Amino acid sequence: MWFNSFAFWVFFGVVLGIHALLRHRGRNVWLLAASYFFYGCWDWRFLGLIAFTSGFEYLSASRIYKSGDSRTRRNWVIASLIVELGILCAFKYFHFFVNEMDHLLGLFGLDGWQPTFRIILPAGISFFTFQSLSYTIDVYRGSTKPAGSFADFALYVSFFPQLVAGPIERSSHLLPQVERPRPAVTSRHFQEGLYHILTGLFKKVFVADNMAWLANHVFARPPESLSGPEVILGVYAFAFQIYGDFSGYSSIAIGVARWLGFDLMDNFRQPYLACGPQDFWKRWHISLSSWLRDYLYIPLGGNRWGRWFTGRNLMLTMLLGGLWHGASWTFIVWGGLHGSWLILDRMFGHKTGAAKQGWRRSVSILATFHTVCLAWLFFRADSSGQALAMIRQLGVPWHMTDFVQTSAVLILFFAGPWVIFDLWTERGDSRTRLLEVHWIARALVYVFILLALLFFPAPVPVEFIYFRF
Repeated sequence: MWFNSFAFWVFFGVVLGIHALLRHRGRNVWLLAASYFFYGCWDWRFLGLIAFTSGFEYLSASRIYKSGDSRTRRNWVIASLIVELGILCAFKYFHFFVNEMDHLLGLFGLDGWQPTFRIILPAGISFFTFQSLSYTIDVYRGSTKPAGSFADFALYVSFFPQLVAGPIERSSHLLPQVERPRPAVTSRHFQEGLYHILTGLFKKVFVADNMAWLANHVFARPPESLSGPEVILGVYAFAFQIYGDFSGYSSIAIGVARWLGFDLMDNFRQPYLACGPQDFWKRWHISLSSWLRDYLYIPLGGNRWGRWFTGRNLMLTMLLGGLWHGASWTFIVWGGLHGSWLILDRMFGHKTGAAKQGWRRSVSILATFHTVCLAWLFFRADSSGQALAMIRQLGVPWHMTDFVQTSAVLILFFAGPWVIFDLWTERGDSRTRLLEVHWIARALVYVFILLALLFFPAPVPVEFIYFRF
């Protein structure tokens, strides 16, 4: 069930209605059942995988917490890492490593081996694996106490609004909300939920889905047939597609959870208004970037051991962050580009963000956006060869065509309103600045969103991009 489908909102209406009639324990059991049903609608065969992940991490954390022996505690956390990352690698990277081994053997004239079967990738496996793994690590570190009941922990792992594409929640934030009776949903909670749901649907349906066909058209063509402006506009289209698509999902997840009494973390904060790479990663996919920082970059040593080790840690973190997105060299290159950018920024960059004002800030935002777009080219391309070929097309003589002019107008029409809204939000102190204005102004914005959803949906609905990850 997609968030932008009629079936989901029927499902959610039933969940919300029954949820309102129950007490705390009953609500948790009901939400757990609803979450498993929601995931089962994707592929019921992987319900056992989520149940196993929940059960093993619940057991591991319990053993870690109860044991007074440091060796036993360490063995359990190592077992947790091996099991969870092993499952992730088996489902997500098996065919990638087999293909690369086959190519390597071919270089030496040896016959490679290709399996006759295909492993299906479970939806959202990267998200619920990281979420459950962070819980065990936090219990080991002593920053989180283990869940009091398995049902509560299972709900923490499988909570349906953010199960398939995040945000990747921490046990210190979400688990207490599961375990303790949640306050009644107030009018403020309803307004916040409505705001996130409507803006999320706008970003997904109006912005992302309408940019998808343009990006797909450009990237489906042979690179040598593209002009420089067509390449640029195709990358722009994908940049706004992935932003609207992923941040739209996160917004809807936050809004749906708010109506159920939960407060999920922000996952995006006007990322295309960032000034530099560090600022960008404080705004884009915040739940993943903070996860990589806390569970990979800092344990590797962070910036504690000098410039060389800091650069190494940044590069390893971003390479693994790229690989997290998918089993392809294009994702690894994407991570390497961001790692290199972060290293160069630390070596030669200046303070970013609020320290820059006026035209300097505008130049920094534009430079950051286009550097991000360069990396998006590799992220979206089918291969590194295609990405490099498209970059080479930027050097051929430019000429304006009807397609270029039409594409530019479409990008301005569909992405422009959200860019303006992001600029307006950035000037305020609140992530929900729209809720602070007069209700008439807010109502007019909501009417605009509803009319846009009604009259300008994409010809064909597009699956959320991060369902693949």
